[in-house]
Amino acid sequence: MEWNFVFFANSILLGIGLAMDAFSVSMANGLNESNMRKRRMCLIAGIYGLFQFSMPMIGWICVHTIVEYFNSFNMFIPWISLVLLCFIGGKTIFESLQKKEEEEEAFIKAGIGTLLFQGIATSIDALSVGFTTADYGLGMALISSFIICVVTFFLCLTGLLIGKKAGNHLKTKASVFGGIILIAIGIEIFIKGFFFGN
Repeated sequence: MEWNFVFFANSILLGIGLAMDAFSVSMANGLNESNMRKRRMCLIAGIYGLFQFSMPMIGWICVHTIVEYFNSFNMFIPWISLVLLCFIGGKTIFESLQKKEEEEEAFIKAGIGTLLFQGIATSIDALSVGFTTADYGLGMALISSFIICVVTFFLCLTGLLIGKKAGNHLKTKASVFGGIILIAIGIEIFIKGFFFGN
């Protein structure tokens, strides 16, 4: 594989495709925190970007080392995403419905643990990207993963901004809606991976 326009274009397009789940989850987080500050937005987008960088590299390493074991693990990826996102989404809905009337203007702020779970759930399918980049050298694999990370970061910032604006209009219903979105994404990842995956 050569360092050319096709390599960079493929990496950008791959980043866009892989980041769609993280983009959707970012919108859900924006719905839940309509007063989110820029620093926190960058933190959330950075976490998702870091996972989108790490997973293809882990996949690439697996292809070059323990490919047989990785093939066996690949079948569990849709299940892991489904369980994690349904758990997080269900928890968000439950907590929002348990709010007292005087707390209706409060929002549910996702903790670092929740953000890490979301990062894993939305990027775990990127492990299989290691197969598509198997013919890359280490340097090219790192650059490709970095491009995916950057694309994810900016798409997630966009998702957070969209969610924040919508959250201001939805008020107290935003948390429930955000939880429903998370569960729907989990189901979508599961269906895509379980029924249409290779």
